[in-house]
Amino acid sequence: MPNQASEAKQPDQSKQSKQADQANQPRAGKHPAPPCTLVIFGAGGDLTKRLLMPALYNLSADGLLDDGMEIIGVNHGERETSAWRDELTQSLKKFAADKASTFHTSQLNEKAWGWVEQRLEYFPGEFEEDETFARLKDRLSKAKTQNVVFYLAVSARFFAPIVEHLGKAGLLEEKDDDFRRLVIEKPFGTDLASAKDLNERILKYAQETQVYRIDHFLGKDTVQSILAVRFANAMFEPIMRREYIDNVQITAAETIGVEGRGSFYEQTGAFRDMVPNHLFQLLGMIAMEPPNSFDAEAVRDKKADIFDAIQPLSAKDVVFGQYEAGPPGPAYKDEDGVAKDSRTETYAAARVHIDNWRWAGVPFYLRTGKRLTERRTEISIQLKRVPFLMFRDTPVESLTPNVFTIRIDPAHGTSFDFNVKVPGPIMQIGPVRSKFDYADFFAERANVGYETLLYDCMLGDETLFQRADSIETAWAAVDQVLHPDTPLDVHGYASGSAGPQAADDLLAADGRAWRPLTDTQTQKKD
Repeated sequence: MPNQASEAKQPDQSKQSKQADQANQPRAGKHPAPPCTLVIFGAGGDLTKRLLMPALYNLSADGLLDDGMEIIGVNHGERETSAWRDELTQSLKKFAADKASTFHTSQLNEKAWGWVEQRLEYFPGEFEEDETFARLKDRLSKAKTQNVVFYLAVSARFFAPIVEHLGKAGLLEEKDDDFRRLVIEKPFGTDLASAKDLNERILKYAQETQVYRIDHFLGKDTVQSILAVRFANAMFEPIMRREYIDNVQITAAETIGVEGRGSFYEQTGAFRDMVPNHLFQLLGMIAMEPPNSFDAEAVRDKKADIFDAIQPLSAKDVVFGQYEAGPPGPAYKDEDGVAKDSRTETYAAARVHIDNWRWAGVPFYLRTGKRLTERRTEISIQLKRVPFLMFRDTPVESLTPNVFTIRIDPAHGTSFDFNVKVPGPIMQIGPVRSKFDYADFFAERANVGYETLLYDCMLGDETLFQRADSIETAWAAVDQVLHPDTPLDVHGYASGSAGPQAADDLLAADGRAWRPLTDTQTQKKD
């Protein structure tokens, strides 16, 4: 049996050769998705270029797409299919060169991309005109298969109109064993009222089982592994409860600013953009009860229970911040597309309580922000302190708390902080860390985070997708914060720092502190 760690560290040239040999060969234990026609609304957009096409390319390289697949790109403006193919080819080549760590090679596998490229067809049409959908219906009637996935890679304002046009044209009707599915990107609403309205408009024409509300966070292998870590190991699950856990911290920190997306961010802000979706999804996976199976509805039922048990957040549970000028770059207010008197938050911290038997009294602290000191997405679970009677000469404050951390991005793995005796004749306690890194045990695979989600949608597996009730309960939990009686304060923080002082005060009031964003222990070599 080959050594997995050595396979993971083989030279790049060997990886490229191996990838070429395995192109279009199914991954072990997996089978190609059923034949389908993928219709992408927003074929000329950034999402299609940066994420969907690289994901399809990687699925092709893994042999997980059926030869009967067709890909139709719908977009406004006339152009030839050949021009669209050329544009995507150049974009993918640049992406491979710039993101070699994502593709694990700086050159395209021509066979894998050629498989996708020859199935691309450009289809011009306006998203809100009946004529577009009449022509699309005629085109799909001639497709190799009547299995169709409609992917809405468009601005949120087009979600409901496109679904309504698809429904009125009869394109969402499922006949015999053929399927028709909708993939809808976030933001799925901007508050509780808009989410309810969007769900109502969509479910007027489609069944809930046809709707795949996508959150790309759930496509990350390290996020999916949360369930495996919790439920496949007898040593972890028994302690995941209020008797043993002091607090849980979920962090999604970025070092970049809004990167030219100021006008979008002005309408959204860090809290709406991250908390009721990405961070709540992580909270749901780390806090949910064990499902009876990994059947999609069993898992989604347990996550829905968690969202339903969240105490509604109020102003006292939340801190907003906005980055100021510093060495990393200009202040948020000086970014393009941002109002000079903007009160939009680029940082948000929240204290969340879950009212159920397992987690009553255990605070979940969530934080996200831009222009912070380090890029890091992780979940840290801090255990309660043990009685210290036998360590009378060791101050309680000097002992490192036991913390189990699941590292999601950019590092992939886990770590556990605990205490041991320092060598020597005196009973002295010192902190140590045990670490696991995925790269040390498993060969890395090219992944942009959408491969699993696309593959599961074609299979009809909804485990990693959000249901209407979960969407609405998540928005309900934060609706008071989004519509406060008086505007929340927005605290300035220095670019390159860990965030505003008010966020530290939020935890200090509970007698706790954030885990450091810059941790010297994680930088030590094993």
